[in-house]
Amino acid sequence: MNSNTYILTFVAILTVVVAITLGGLREITKAQSAQNEDIFNKRAIISSIETKLGEGVKVKSLSDEEILELFSPANMDQFVLNMSGEVVDGMQAEEVDMAVEKKKPEADRVLPLYVYKGGSEPLYILSVRGNGLWDEIWGNIALESDVSTVAGAAFDHKGETPGLGAEIKDNPNFSANFQGKKIYEDQALRGIVVRKGGAKDPNYEVDGISGATVTADGVSEMLDRGLKYYEPYLNELRSKSTSMLIQK
Repeated sequence: MNSNTYILTFVAILTVVVAITLGGLREITKAQSAQNEDIFNKRAIISSIETKLGEGVKVKSLSDEEILELFSPANMDQFVLNMSGEVVDGMQAEEVDMAVEKKKPEADRVLPLYVYKGGSEPLYILSVRGNGLWDEIWGNIALESDVSTVAGAAFDHKGETPGLGAEIKDNPNFSANFQGKKIYEDQALRGIVVRKGGAKDPNYEVDGISGATVTADGVSEMLDRGLKYYEPYLNELRSKSTSMLIQK
C-alpha cells in the first residue's frame, strides 16, 4: 500500500515537474522563434531588391544583424495603405499579415508598403499573394523610383511541386526575369504575364516554367490582381512625379 502511494506520488510530482519545465522552455523559446520568423520575413522582402544592394551581395549570406540594419528607419520606411491608396496612421508594414488580409472582404483589406531609401533612388516594395497549383503563393515586387519599372522580385510558396512549381522560389533565374519589366503601359496599369512557351512581349512578359503551367498562371493572376490593389497609391505617386518634372 505504502509502495503504491509512493509510486503514485512520485509519478504526480514528475508530471508536474515535466509540465513546468516544458512550459518554461516554451516561453523561453517563444521570443526567439518570433524573432527568427521576423528576420525570415524581412530577408524575403529584402530579396526583392538584392541586385540594388551592391555588386556580389547575396541576401541569403547576410547576417541577421545586417538584415535588421537594412530595415532600420535610416534605410527603410514602412507604410500601410487602405484599398483607396491612403496611408493608415499608426501602423507599420511589417504588422500586416497578407495571409490574414486575403481572407477579408477586399474593401476591408490593408496593404504593406516598404520604401527602401538606402540607394541613390527610392525603391517601392509591394507584397502580393495568390494561389498556385496546390496552395498559396506569394511574393514581393520592387519598383524603381518611376513606380513603373520592376527593380526586382522574390517569390515563395506553401506547397508547390519541387522541380516544377517550386521553381518560382528555388530557381533564381525565374525571379531575375522580372527585373526591368514594366507594369504601366502609358497611363494604364497592367500586370506581368508568365508566358507558357516563352515571353513574347519584352516589356510585360517573362518565360514560364516547363511543366508548371498552373503555378505560372497563378503568378500571373496574383500580379495582375495584387498590383491593382496598389493602383490608387501608384497613380498618385506617378501624378506627383509628373508634376515635379513639369515644375523643373
